[in-house]
Amino acid sequence: MTSTPPVAGSAAFLAAYDEVVAAMWPTGTTPTEVPTPYGTTHLNSYGPEDAPPLLLLPGGGATSTVWYAQAADLGRTHRVHAVDLVGEPGRSVVGERPIRTAGDLCGWLDALLDGLGTGPAALCGHSYGGWIALHYALHAPHRVRKLILLDPTGCFAGFRPGYLLHALPMLLRPSAARTRAFLEWETGGAALDPDWVRLREAASGFPAARPVTGPRPSPEALRGLGVPALVLLAGQGRVHDATRLAAAAERLLPRAKAAVLPGVSHHALPLYGPAVPELNRLIGRFLDDPGR
Repeated sequence: MTSTPPVAGSAAFLAAYDEVVAAMWPTGTTPTEVPTPYGTTHLNSYGPEDAPPLLLLPGGGATSTVWYAQAADLGRTHRVHAVDLVGEPGRSVVGERPIRTAGDLCGWLDALLDGLGTGPAALCGHSYGGWIALHYALHAPHRVRKLILLDPTGCFAGFRPGYLLHALPMLLRPSAARTRAFLEWETGGAALDPDWVRLREAASGFPAARPVTGPRPSPEALRGLGVPALVLLAGQGRVHDATRLAAAAERLLPRAKAAVLPGVSHHALPLYGPAVPELNRLIGRFLDDPGR
């Protein structure tokens, strides 16, 4: 099988990517490459190799590097694997078998877990990564020890129209300037790390890839999911109504606990400000609780 990186010769993107990993990820972080039928998946891995596995799935365009503020804390008790989604910006390489459906995404994650050689893993996804994580938990609940959804999109509610209107120019004609303007609007001008922002802007140079989308999981499917779940919402996010989403998650998922984190937006949730230590505390307590 032959394949090429998503953006051949994208020196600016690769340099920005490596700079974020070198400067912001903890010492001891290692790159991991896992071949799958859908392409070679790149992960940034940290933590004791014999610790329980924790897969981190980023939002669209965010790359695995977005989890730098969680890696050190969660890597004390877990082997953290932050994933570059195949077909999205990052160091994963697209293979000959395309990912076109939610079933393909689940098959890709099946192969990824097989390649890592892990038993049941904890799965954490932000935004679009939360949509993928929830679909995978419904597909293979026996392989998901615990499920963490951070301001997930398309899982329990749709998008606010105003959010889609602001996102549309960036989606139709991506550029660094449009990406910057959109992040400033959605985060309320939050002082995001400049190295990560440069990487996010550089990601706009990737070929436009249509993300796999689909209907929200049915209420019946969600009510049948027995995996313990933690749903954390961005109190100042512009994507959806966080309070309503928290109520819907607890109503639909039988073993879910939901909470709203104040003072943080959707795109800033994993990586900015006072929300980070509280986010890490809640995730760590959930992961370590034998009763959940």
